[in-house]
Amino acid sequence: MKITGLDVEFAPLPAPVPIWYGQVTPAQWQAAATAVRDEGGRLVALWAGKAIESIADKAMNTRAEAVFVAYVTLQGLFWLALPLTVVDGVPVYPDLAAVFPAASRLQRAAADLSGIHADGASDQRPWLNHGAWAADAPPLLQNLRALPEPVPGALVDYPFVRVEGDGVHEIAVGPVHAGIIEPGHFRFSVVGEKVLRLEQRLGYTHKGIEQRMTQLAPLQAQRLAARVSGDSTVAYAWAYCMALESAAQAVIPPRAAWLRALLLERERIANHLGDLGALGNDAAFAFALAQFSRLREDWLRDAKAAFGHRLTMDVIVPGGVNTDLDSGQIAQMAQACERLGREVHKLQDIFEAHAGLQDRLMTTGRVTPALAAQLGLTGLAGRASSQTWDLRCDHPFAPYDRLQVTMATHHNGDVAARVAVRFDEVFESLRLLQGMLRELPAGPVHHGLTLPEGPSRGLGWVEGWRGEVLVALELAGADQGWRIERCHLHDPSWQNWPVLEHAIMGNIVADFPLINKSFNLSYSGQDL
Repeated sequence: MKITGLDVEFAPLPAPVPIWYGQVTPAQWQAAATAVRDEGGRLVALWAGKAIESIADKAMNTRAEAVFVAYVTLQGLFWLALPLTVVDGVPVYPDLAAVFPAASRLQRAAADLSGIHADGASDQRPWLNHGAWAADAPPLLQNLRALPEPVPGALVDYPFVRVEGDGVHEIAVGPVHAGIIEPGHFRFSVVGEKVLRLEQRLGYTHKGIEQRMTQLAPLQAQRLAARVSGDSTVAYAWAYCMALESAAQAVIPPRAAWLRALLLERERIANHLGDLGALGNDAAFAFALAQFSRLREDWLRDAKAAFGHRLTMDVIVPGGVNTDLDSGQIAQMAQACERLGREVHKLQDIFEAHAGLQDRLMTTGRVTPALAAQLGLTGLAGRASSQTWDLRCDHPFAPYDRLQVTMATHHNGDVAARVAVRFDEVFESLRLLQGMLRELPAGPVHHGLTLPEGPSRGLGWVEGWRGEVLVALELAGADQGWRIERCHLHDPSWQNWPVLEHAIMGNIVADFPLINKSFNLSYSGQDL
């Protein structure tokens, strides 16, 4: 398989979705970005690691530093590796932000964590490093199994972009917020109540998860992956297990694949119910919060009864799942889907008939389709701005290839559109769940997994409730047993946080909580 106009042959990876891997030169690195953009494709992720093909001494397990990027086109996902060139002692690679603006923060994070730099990038400010480690001692570049005590770097004021003019002033919000919320800083430049510019500063919850992944056994690391972002525990666990199963060239039992999809759709519904209530509350419609909170609580209690955990953590494991459903549980779950559908339909009618609520939602926080395409807006927020991408529809795998998912889309790109997409996705997920419960195949729910005999790689790619979750995994052999050489976990919030800065422009400060909640992005998933 090839990218149009690029003379590189990509090798397929064993996975339920179409994924190809290939190594490129610096010129091909830039040409590929332009070709993907011109085809209407998107940047999914960018990260640093080591290239398996460049093993110089297998006994020493040394590898050349490399930068990786994942693109999605209508053909599937392309995973590109570029061995790095060292200039003046610094590993560098060509900047991609001029082609894909979403690459900017990804490149800044790679510089913080791995000490590699995008040559020609206009923004070289640190992103994840708040002074927790010295700039010349990136954590992922060290020996991760004999890590010395971190040496703190210098604490400096972050150079926010200043907006000047008559009547312009700044409002600093966070990183500590009122209520139970993860930390993030928002710097508003305003005239009166009108927002001229918003700049974010995140990274306060950086936890070193990718470093910690290299210290875990491959068959156990899904438990940490599932805790990257608690509201997407199913998506991350599935993506990690898919990557490991891809590296092992293993196929899970059909019943396990259907149960994984069932868990994913339940997670999607739970998050949409919570968001719909919170969005109503942010528009002073507390009735919505009360009703949707009740429905979400019942939904989570049902999950606890069926799978042993309200958020269904640790149910997905390498080789399948560790919990099955009996006929009685299947019947109860089908009845719960019918009840929930009826109640959500009633609440949707109330939302649409409430003039005051609609006045707050319509035209607020609008992201035009053109801007969404330029900035790479993804997931449900992207679909609310005419970005018709949904992995369950574009590249369906079992059981989605049997169920034929209907994509929920809207063209207005405002808060009202993002609310409408949530309602549509709740109803579609309920339909999918009922189909899964009716057609759930018989058979085992787990197969044992045998790790490969040599260095291997795999990639997992799942449409979570917020958007695409991607996990890239590299396994390396050692005398002590097989281990994780590198595991990169990518949250769709990386693409969508910068778009939120644009969505607030021209709106009033008081509408920021409503606009922010309509995206509902993950701090933890971006700060790992």
